[in-house]
Amino acid sequence: MKVLAVHAVKGGVGKTAAAVNLAYFAAASGLPTLLWDLDSQGASSWYLRGEPGTEKTRKVLAGQTPVGRLVKPTPYRNLNLIPADFSYRYLDIMLKKIEPPREALRRLLRPFSETYALAVLDCPPSLSHLADNVMVAADVVLAPVVPTWLSLRAFDQLQDHFKSEGLAARKLRPFFSMADRRRSLHRELLDAPPPALARRMQAVVPYSSTVERMGERRAPLAAFAPGDDAALLAYAELWLETASALGV
Repeated sequence: MKVLAVHAVKGGVGKTAAAVNLAYFAAASGLPTLLWDLDSQGASSWYLRGEPGTEKTRKVLAGQTPVGRLVKPTPYRNLNLIPADFSYRYLDIMLKKIEPPREALRRLLRPFSETYALAVLDCPPSLSHLADNVMVAADVVLAPVVPTWLSLRAFDQLQDHFKSEGLAARKLRPFFSMADRRRSLHRELLDAPPPALARRMQAVVPYSSTVERMGERRAPLAAFAPGDDAALLAYAELWLETASALGV
């Protein structure tokens, strides 16, 4: 099973929309896919109509409850979900109790390899113990970057963290997100990306009111957007690049 993480230090950069749409395209391509919503805000869970069950995350991490009991179906073929719950705000603390600490999430994911070809992790925006677990477990870490200097600075922080923690820099793949060519700064950065983005994906996800409607429809774009929608096509292109990087 391959593991794809969608992670950003800065919030509001299109992270969850990317995770949900990429998971949908993976499932639609025939890959049995599991999306794990690790963000206590639960936006991916909302989009995919998933509600947390009665199982307690603390008991799962303690080995008292099988992790598979957290999995819920979604309305889409080949796509299942582990919904977020509010206890995830303590996930950093809970993961630290598992040895070795940075391997905890990888160990939790291991049983799913018998059922799924791909796990997609929607991560909270932070640099934390949970983030380190994600970076160790993932085969590819996609990092959405809005074409602004503040978002680029946040990506630099993520890249520096990879280096300082001895994490495999080759895993980290940025992509431009929420890009709006009507804005001069966006155009400048899209046309002349800084060297830090040398390993970026070529797909550029545009700023789109259709993406904002995912919250209203509680669905991935492909479930309601027309086939020629620019954002939908961008996510489809991003999935093809990501699938190649993952080797699936």
